[in-house]
Amino acid sequence: MYNLKIINSTVRPSRKGPLVTAWIAEIARQHGGFNIEVLDLAEIKLPFMDEPAHPRLKQYVHEHTKKWSASIDEADAFIFVTAEYDHSYPAPLKNALQYLVQEWAYKAAGIVSYGGISAGTRAASHLKSDLIALKVVPLFEAVNIPFFDQFINEQEEFEPNETSHKAAQTMLTELVRWTKGMTAIRKND
Repeated sequence: MYNLKIINSTVRPSRKGPLVTAWIAEIARQHGGFNIEVLDLAEIKLPFMDEPAHPRLKQYVHEHTKKWSASIDEADAFIFVTAEYDHSYPAPLKNALQYLVQEWAYKAAGIVSYGGISAGTRAASHLKSDLIALKVVPLFEAVNIPFFDQFINEQEEFEPNETSHKAAQTMLTELVRWTKGMTAIRKND
């Protein structure tokens, strides 16, 4: 089975990202094909980029970077769960991406975005551009959840509609397909 890292990008105390992340992680477990690990940037607490050498050199001096590198290096694929902040994705995710270079390369990624009327699509668009620069293949298939607050019940659980469930299934099926292909590419290095 492939290793899928699901990365929650929000860190604010009032954040709802963990609810959306828990939902997509459960859908991914049910879908099969992946060993699932959730990486919560609020728990990882990467400081603002503080490595003296460029990440392409992999000459990390800080333990937090070495741990982050090992975690991302062992991944075969990703799902990024992102809110939309000011028409883009949260700064902690940009920081986490920029800590590394080689560890991201030649892996596929799905995106689950959420927000108001735009459903986080502007954040997803910016994220895709940055992922491509890191040689990550962002899938066309995605989950975009508009007015996501309406899907949070009184128990603080995320319960989206059937459209989101279908989009998640489609994205995961494509993620398995792309992960097979990207694994072959990485083996040819």
